[in-house]
Amino acid sequence: MRRILPVLALMAGTACTTIQPEAMQEAAPARMVAPVLATRDALDASTYAQPQLARVTHVALDLDLDFAARRIGGLATLDIDAAPGADTIVLDDKGLAITSVTDEAGRLLRWSVGAADGETGAPLEIAIGTARRITIAYSAVDADALQWLAAEQTAGREHPFLFSQGQSILNRTWIPTQDSPGIRQTWEARITAPKPLDVVMSGIQQGTPEDLGDGRRAFRFAMDKPVAPYLIAIAAGDIDFAPIGPRTGVWAEPATLARAQYETGDTEKMVEAAERLYGPYRWGRYDMIVLPPAFPYGGMENPVMTFLTPTFIAGDRSLTGLVAHELAHSWSGNLVTNAVWGDGWLNEGVTSYFENRIVEEIYGTKRARQEVALDYVAIIEALDEVGADAPGTALHQPDGTESAGSAIIYNKGAAFLRTLEKEYGRERFDAWLRQWFDRHAFQPATSAMVYEDLKANLVGSDAEAERIKLREWIYAPGLPGNVAKPDPTAFVEIDAASAAYEKDDSLPSGWAVWTSAERQRFLQNLPQERSANQLARLDSALGLSVNGNNEELFLWIELALANRYDPAVPLAERFLGHVGRTKFVRPLFAALWAQGDWGRPIARRIYAKTRDGYHAATRGSVDRIFAND
Repeated sequence: MRRILPVLALMAGTACTTIQPEAMQEAAPARMVAPVLATRDALDASTYAQPQLARVTHVALDLDLDFAARRIGGLATLDIDAAPGADTIVLDDKGLAITSVTDEAGRLLRWSVGAADGETGAPLEIAIGTARRITIAYSAVDADALQWLAAEQTAGREHPFLFSQGQSILNRTWIPTQDSPGIRQTWEARITAPKPLDVVMSGIQQGTPEDLGDGRRAFRFAMDKPVAPYLIAIAAGDIDFAPIGPRTGVWAEPATLARAQYETGDTEKMVEAAERLYGPYRWGRYDMIVLPPAFPYGGMENPVMTFLTPTFIAGDRSLTGLVAHELAHSWSGNLVTNAVWGDGWLNEGVTSYFENRIVEEIYGTKRARQEVALDYVAIIEALDEVGADAPGTALHQPDGTESAGSAIIYNKGAAFLRTLEKEYGRERFDAWLRQWFDRHAFQPATSAMVYEDLKANLVGSDAEAERIKLREWIYAPGLPGNVAKPDPTAFVEIDAASAAYEKDDSLPSGWAVWTSAERQRFLQNLPQERSANQLARLDSALGLSVNGNNEELFLWIELALANRYDPAVPLAERFLGHVGRTKFVRPLFAALWAQGDWGRPIARRIYAKTRDGYHAATRGSVDRIFAND
């Protein structure tokens, strides 16, 4: 349930409200306050908040980590901007155990939690009266955003581990705030954890850890730039740090750190390349943490502390497009954020385009063009699967739209920008994108805003917008006819090898020297029906089962399971027991499930052992497969 508020202001489709009561103006030091958009297309259906009446501007956390109880708890102090006469603030709450709410003087405030509504949780309404700073005492046990790992689930196997994953609306399970990408907030935190564990967050660490004398240490962090609440992140465990450059470095478990440092060794050069393209990096440091394999995604662009899956570690930096992608989010996504999740392409599509430009700068044109070609194939496959007229294949996806997935939000979004680049030339397009970042820095945005900005600052007229199908690209399903096609020569050698194999099972002679993109292309082009003898020959000749590149290994396991290849089952079981990345886990269970009497018993047996080790996001995606019994 969410109350729809009237549009308070309209100004060229990009109106916003920033409420600044005198109480907040007198506070010192002054903090940066981001606007909240008030146009109808910026109303977020995933939040109960009413930010035009009262909104959170700053969050201060003072929390303790309890690994035995899988509980985080303490205090959250919120600074509030409120409209004149507003005496209530509405927050998002999913499963929080709230003890009390007080004002600055320590007086108890009335609060209530409304009826829960699925994934969005419930509204937490607090009668603030004239208070503009409130403190909530609370705890959260087994919060969906938090993954508590036992020692045996880590690389070192000696100490437990914790990490968070807040996107898109999971942070309401451990932080009482307005959990909407359009309500940006500054924040600070004091976190205590048992020794010898270290804590990192998506903010700049303040000073050195404080030994509390009771077997615990306190860590302090601050983020003085307003960020979307889903970008507040935490990790704690037996982790060490390795520098890469003067403002870059990587954290990881000791057993993983050397490999992580090598794999991310190009990061400082990536930051420099990104700055040359689209302006200064505005967050200070750019550090990363390589998490245990249970992390459900490839990476998460948490400011100043990107979270990474260890599955990108291939030993040859062939999968470091992931690092480029999360770095690019420092501009597209973190700097300029979609106000509502239906405009997620403004984050992921723009970032995917930016990622490829960084890859081109660091690794060359060949690799960049090949990765574009792989992405284009993913778009076509998605359109073939759901239909080119499916509403979820549009970039802008209003509430209630069933998205066609990442191939649209990421790849079609990038293809849109690549088409604009082709139409207007790189120099002109880059100038537009840089000014977009500059003009909307630390603010939310919508599809309507980027449409108007493109017309005003790149396209130039309604007639030209019509010619290049600007509105069709953003709002219509399918793929416009003027899409910039990938380089047809990107995989000439590989496609010839694929054709030869399909004709007479001729194995490729160049496999050992192919790039990862080339190997993935070949594996994706393999005939989907293979005999056990054919699969065994492929495996023996190409070393697929011992491949250290997880993208390639996944493609092999998926093909093998789809053909009921018994020798691959132990490999799949090891892989699914070690890797928690949803991108890999869900399709492999889906492949088993699709094999009926052969695959479903295997899927049930493996999932019974692995489910508790997966993040809530991964569990949910696999649970839905098993529900189709």
